[in-house]
Amino acid sequence: MNQIILGTAGHIDHGKTSLIRALTGIETDRLKEEKQRGITIELGFASITLPGGELVGIVDVPGHEKFVKNMVAGASGIDLVAMAIAADEAVMPQTREHMEICTLMGIKYGFIALTKIDLVDEELMELAIEDIREFTQGTFLEDAPIVPVSSTTGEGLDLFTETLDKLCHKIPERPFSPIFRLPVDRVFSMKGFGTVITGTLASGKVDVGENIMIFPSRITSKVRGIQVHGKSVDTVEAGTRTAINFQGLDKEAVNRGDILSTEDTLHPSHMVDAELLYLGTNPKPAKPRTRVRFHSGTSEIIGNMVLLDREALQPGDTACVQIRLETPVCCVKGDRFVIRSYSPIRTIGGGQILNPMPRKHKLFDEKIIQGLSDLVTNDNQETLSFFIKEAGFQGAHYGDLRLMTNISDKKLDTVLQKMLAARTIVLSDKERRVYVHGEVFNTLAEQMEEKLAEYHKANPLKEGMPKQELKSKFRALRDKDSKLFPLVITRLAKDGKIEQEQNTVRLSGHEVALQVDQEEVKEKITGIYTKSGLTPPFFRTICSDIDVDQKNATDVLHMLIDDKTIVKTKDDLYFDAAAITTLENDLVAFLKDNGEITTPQFKDMTGISRKYVIPLIEYFDSINLTIRVGDTRQLRKKS
Repeated sequence: MNQIILGTAGHIDHGKTSLIRALTGIETDRLKEEKQRGITIELGFASITLPGGELVGIVDVPGHEKFVKNMVAGASGIDLVAMAIAADEAVMPQTREHMEICTLMGIKYGFIALTKIDLVDEELMELAIEDIREFTQGTFLEDAPIVPVSSTTGEGLDLFTETLDKLCHKIPERPFSPIFRLPVDRVFSMKGFGTVITGTLASGKVDVGENIMIFPSRITSKVRGIQVHGKSVDTVEAGTRTAINFQGLDKEAVNRGDILSTEDTLHPSHMVDAELLYLGTNPKPAKPRTRVRFHSGTSEIIGNMVLLDREALQPGDTACVQIRLETPVCCVKGDRFVIRSYSPIRTIGGGQILNPMPRKHKLFDEKIIQGLSDLVTNDNQETLSFFIKEAGFQGAHYGDLRLMTNISDKKLDTVLQKMLAARTIVLSDKERRVYVHGEVFNTLAEQMEEKLAEYHKANPLKEGMPKQELKSKFRALRDKDSKLFPLVITRLAKDGKIEQEQNTVRLSGHEVALQVDQEEVKEKITGIYTKSGLTPPFFRTICSDIDVDQKNATDVLHMLIDDKTIVKTKDDLYFDAAAITTLENDLVAFLKDNGEITTPQFKDMTGISRKYVIPLIEYFDSINLTIRVGDTRQLRKKS
């Protein structure tokens, strides 16, 4: 049998805590105030041994309307519910709200504990049963057993245990999730143990000695010890009530609502996309941006419910919504949640998380609305396709996809490999396992071609566009860790759509074509630089001397630089490439003979003024021919 957690539910003073005490001998009301007032305020915990020897954990929840948020925290981890309804009062307001909460949390198994039967006669008990049957019509407890029981006399306790045993063996295994998550429901210090955290393990497993992280604070600690129902164990798995004590962790660093997980596994988010059922018992429609209390796991967070596809949400309707929160929450796809109105406080709806880490959506966006609606079907390939496409050029990391699908790593890998084979997606970074949607990849490639075409039109005399300049046109590619840009460039080159040369790239077939007047400007500029050798005039002077538009002349100059006719040093100085090559050969020969050269020696060797000497000798440094050592230059050793 699986690890099973039984939760109580029901109106205040309907005997939930007394029933647990009678069944287990455990007093779940720990607080002094609880004992003084005779009501449950905080969550209580116990366990019961079934006839076959299996141990079932029990979460006892408060029934008072002021403590419903604690009840929701307790309901988040239970597998089946014992709905306590007192025979002398029958169905009451909190009975109804607890039923709504259990339904919204996705609980599908349970039974009715008809308590306090010692206080009523046969006729009143029959009336209570009739009331219960009417109340449970259309709910997950419609055909559930009704177990009459008295905590005072003990009548029905054996039947309660027998009924629980039968139901526990019908509950299927929890859906597997590889992600260890423990929503914190209690934190305390114990002498000799340090800080102890309790909760119901939602998924995954944890071992003694393992490093864990507390979310959303990201504080890390090491598991020092684990207990299950008072016994020490080395490991604990999903569906188990557990207490874990930690090494060197301050009690004040952890709060109810936090989640324990392995390091850097979860992703705190101020928004979630969800499928929401707005309860039919609500008196009026929900308006856009309704202020709500969002309950997930053991947390309660204030936020706004944003309607994505309508102006108002009618009672009984189901819709995809985005909930924007004041503080971050850590969810995975498929998590159940409950929302309660901000004021006055009452349960108004709930459902399941579709996207645990979405972007902010525009209203009435058909693609988003359709995409979220498709997520409800839980088709793994459609789910991955939607999330990876939504990630755009930045791509989706494998770790994030685990949260977005909440399926086993083996199944996730299988689906991703299938999508890669079909070219639905592209692996843009093998090391970090980042995936980009095929449509996004192709769109980026098309946009790059467009940018190159625009560049060629604006700069007809340049052979190509600097790669870094092309990359800078796409904001999402500016991340230094992104490997998508070179991947797209390689694909375009392989497909014959572009040509690349060192640091530049151009569309295939692009050729520099000079107009008649530009050919004349080219000849004049080339002639001046060829004639002047190592003592050229400044370029601005050339433009003035040949009486040509500076922009036109600059375009021609850049073309001459691209085809290596002219060499640029710095400032406004350019040199004839042939003269530079001759000087380079002379410099190399000198350095091979002498080992080093000073600036005055370089000046004597060239016979030119200091105005040219400094730019030229620094040019040879810049191309890694020479290296400055003190006041001299030496040949740079090639690796």
